[in-house]
Amino acid sequence: MMAPKQPTSESQPMLEARRRFLQFAGISGGAVAAAAVSPVAMAALPELVTQQSPDSMPPLVPATGRGYNPVLTINGWTLPWRMREGVKEFHLVAEPVVREMAPGFKAHLWGYNGQSPGPTIEVVEGDRVRIYVTNRLPEHTSVHWHGQRLPNGMDGVTGLNQKAIPPGKTFVYEFVARRPGTFMYHPHADEMTQMAMGMMGSWVTHPREKHPLIEPVDRDFCFLLNSYDIEPGAYTPKIMTMLNFNLWSWNSRLFPGIDSFNVRKGDRVRMRIGNLTMTNHPIHVHGHEFEVSGTDGGPTPKAGRWPEVTTDIAVGQMRQIEFIADELGDWAMHCHKSHHTMNAMGHDVPTMIGVDHQGLTRQIQELLPEYMVMGERGMADMTEMAMPIPENTAPMMTGDGPFGSVEMGGMFSVLKVRDNQPPGDYSNPGWYAHPPGTVASEYTGAMAEPHRDAGTKTRSAMPLAQPADIEVQIRKPRSHQHGG
Repeated sequence: MMAPKQPTSESQPMLEARRRFLQFAGISGGAVAAAAVSPVAMAALPELVTQQSPDSMPPLVPATGRGYNPVLTINGWTLPWRMREGVKEFHLVAEPVVREMAPGFKAHLWGYNGQSPGPTIEVVEGDRVRIYVTNRLPEHTSVHWHGQRLPNGMDGVTGLNQKAIPPGKTFVYEFVARRPGTFMYHPHADEMTQMAMGMMGSWVTHPREKHPLIEPVDRDFCFLLNSYDIEPGAYTPKIMTMLNFNLWSWNSRLFPGIDSFNVRKGDRVRMRIGNLTMTNHPIHVHGHEFEVSGTDGGPTPKAGRWPEVTTDIAVGQMRQIEFIADELGDWAMHCHKSHHTMNAMGHDVPTMIGVDHQGLTRQIQELLPEYMVMGERGMADMTEMAMPIPENTAPMMTGDGPFGSVEMGGMFSVLKVRDNQPPGDYSNPGWYAHPPGTVASEYTGAMAEPHRDAGTKTRSAMPLAQPADIEVQIRKPRSHQHGG
């Protein structure tokens, strides 16, 4: 970690004047949007930096300002800044973007600086931050700095705290990053539309000094949970969807398009996960126990932490989980809602398990030779049949592993723990080489007849009279709806 940069003797008067201004602003009720920012702040804008690649970019090591241990944003990047008279300046551009959500599937979204989600903003506790926000959307917008302590007029709620940012205009937000932690940013203007279109991003404030509740880590990851309703073959999300989303993503990526989490055995790993969907997500990590070390409210007291393998992240919440990666292998990491690990689900697809279609299938194939029955034995064989799907659609279940199809989609990735992953190296090490005798395999020996114990006939506390013989009847269900 770099040593904190100390103010020079030349900068001390400027810093003192800024402190006095802030004290006055606090007494008088705080700043109230761009008009309240000093003329110096309205000088030439910081350089506009954009990124279109869906790959995880290397952590951005700070070259100016206070030093810190940077995060790696999964399938994302950190926004560069410039230092101007002791202030860390960023430039965000709200604009339409094209996001590759998975190989072969692109979506027309709204985001920031070329991507959805927008770039991660990293600062240090105590930094004075100035963010220029340029609006290139077809409608007005704003930015809310979710979870931050700041002047009321910088909170970004259109109509309540500021005027909306009209198309083609640039507003300035300026405040001090007052406490360390993991936060988010998103619009508070036509919020349902703009967030449904992918407008969001992560914010990390690193501690200025050693913190008793924040331990140094070897690997620090960051990503957001988001969801979309995009019809198979379409490009643009439906914005009026309340619960029936069909694509569940991490940083607007779907498995197998989500990068793996690549770490070294013995690393202390932190994952910062924010939820900006419309339902909760129980995030499950295989092979390890972790602790929830922080929320968007700050670090959690050590006495209130306990080992878990799954933590539920509610709507609008941020969770930091930490663990020691001490088990070698390729470990699944995913949302434990099963339909959140699938792509392009059809809500109107009926359940056909147990229905014999043989006679009907032959009749239909006389008219449609390529017709195939779907779902009478479950859905796993869909991954092998390679059924044709509409153009620009992610398959429902996909992903090839070393032993065949992984049969996953959506919110799914892999934690890869290796002996030889160099420090600071986040590249994919490939598939794990299992030691001999450590992989489940077919049993080929003799099978004994199972022993069936008649046992003692039991009765329930409140028995229900039923016919002696019950024949299972199968009917074709009608369409149904279900939510998150």
